[in-house]
Amino acid sequence: MKKPASWLVGLCFALGVFTPAGAQPDAWRSLMQQADRLYQQGWYDQAARAAARALEAAERDLGPEHPDVATSLNLLALAYRAKGEYRLAEPPQKRSLAIMEKFLGPEHHSVAIAIGNLAELYQAQGRYAEAEELYGRALRNVERVLGPNHPNVATWLNSLAELHYAQARFAAAQPLYERALAIRERALGPYNPAVAASLNNLAALHRARGDYATAEPLYRRSLEIAVQRLGREHPAVAVALNNLAELHGAQRQYAEAELLHQRSLAILESALGTDHPDLDPTLNYLAELYGAQGQYVAAEHFYRRSLAIRETHFGPDHAAVAGSLESLSRLYRVMGRRDDAKRLAERAAAIRARAR
Repeated sequence: MKKPASWLVGLCFALGVFTPAGAQPDAWRSLMQQADRLYQQGWYDQAARAAARALEAAERDLGPEHPDVATSLNLLALAYRAKGEYRLAEPPQKRSLAIMEKFLGPEHHSVAIAIGNLAELYQAQGRYAEAEELYGRALRNVERVLGPNHPNVATWLNSLAELHYAQARFAAAQPLYERALAIRERALGPYNPAVAASLNNLAALHRARGDYATAEPLYRRSLEIAVQRLGREHPAVAVALNNLAELHGAQRQYAEAELLHQRSLAILESALGTDHPDLDPTLNYLAELYGAQGQYVAAEHFYRRSLAIRETHFGPDHAAVAGSLESLSRLYRVMGRRDDAKRLAERAAAIRARAR
């Protein structure tokens, strides 16, 4: 389950700067801070409720088209999207964009951010043509206002490349990733965390193509930058370790992959606690790794931890919960536990049917 990008959340909350702090009602600021904190902790239901209360306060005190209303709508939409409730996310996301365009004009960088949020929502739903049009619009606006070599341009190049990547359009994605990397290296220097992110994106592209020899030095350089700039115990280092581990796993270098995944998990547990949703990818990586080696009891342990996190943070009827149930069901079939496999598969199917 991919959570919306954290830089979007931070910038969403930063939209409140358009109202002087003294003019912002205390109740609204308090509710937004609460909603943002809950979102960062992975408590998306509670974050959505707090954002909805903040929206009510902003509309009541400031009117329906105030920038603080747009800020509230944006965070509410992001919380819904993190829960997979895309139909609920779209109306507040569109309304937020309309308010920001009216207040700031169509070429302001905060409007580009709002466009990007809506594009990511469409991408999550597989509405790729609509997402591509919006990403292209944001990219053109930023290039026109800031010039073609500004670091913000690299952000939108990456977003558009990721859209192509999601559709396995690797030939279209590669030049965008490469241009983004070149912009960031030139503007920010070779050891900036944004450069590490671009290196990781390019490495993932080569890995998806099966070009492991080209991917590995890019992953290793990304990891080196993260360690150097952020410290060995930073969650971004854990992500970089996972990526390198996945590369080893794809080549059946299981011992190396296990060591890296376990190190990643230890960092995340130390930084975030044992039940944060950001642990979920690592838990699933480890489950798949152990399953591929026939270590089924270990695989079950990590699949069950993932399932518990998803049920806690997303609710028992979320599509991500269905995915966990399906993974466990497949594992149980391999283990010969046919009744357990059938029970979980039926529960997953019921969740999928209710979502239609």
